[in-house]
Amino acid sequence: MIYDFHTHTLLSDGVLSPIELIRRAAVNDYAAIALTDHAAPGTMERIIRETVEVCALARSHWNIRAIPGIELTHLPASAIAQAAQRAKELGAWLVVVHGETIVEPVEKGTNLAALKSPHVDLLAHPGLLTVEEAQLAVANNIFLEISARKGHCLTNGHIASLAQQVGAKLLLNSDAHDESDLLTNSSLDAIIHGAGLDDAACRQILGTNPQALMKKLPA
Repeated sequence: MIYDFHTHTLLSDGVLSPIELIRRAAVNDYAAIALTDHAAPGTMERIIRETVEVCALARSHWNIRAIPGIELTHLPASAIAQAAQRAKELGAWLVVVHGETIVEPVEKGTNLAALKSPHVDLLAHPGLLTVEEAQLAVANNIFLEISARKGHCLTNGHIASLAQQVGAKLLLNSDAHDESDLLTNSSLDAIIHGAGLDDAACRQILGTNPQALMKKLPA
């Protein structure tokens, strides 16, 4: 079954409503989906409130673990720690930080700020991550993303190699913005092996690591 911890709805720049995205994931053999719409401090409260409500509704009726989250996006690096803490206080189960992808003008220092925060769970599309930053992810039990999204995926091989070098935990996420972006069993395998990872790493990324993250979330 499929675990996907990075998706977007019409609460930010996605196409589908939160409940429709969850429903489409449920019928596509997803075990879990996190709704992680883009946000900054001014929009976090509204987005998290709506996401918490719809995820609870989905979990009560369908066999899918719907996870309310947020993606802190294009914040000043110095504002990330406080925003991540506030997101957890507002009810987000999962805090993702929009990392220093090479295809967007993310402020330098964002990766480092995210990896220092005890309230961040996942660094998305970290771009040209350094060895020191990867080691910090290990020390602080923060997951690194292998991305299925066009553009962001260009550094998957670099991230995979660094993670194997230092022992960082990887997750494969869709960064979905509509139903056509959702992961499938065939796309999972292709993306992981395309990043230069072997079958053992594939099992880790698709099974062991998602289960480890799930254990960090509220029951």
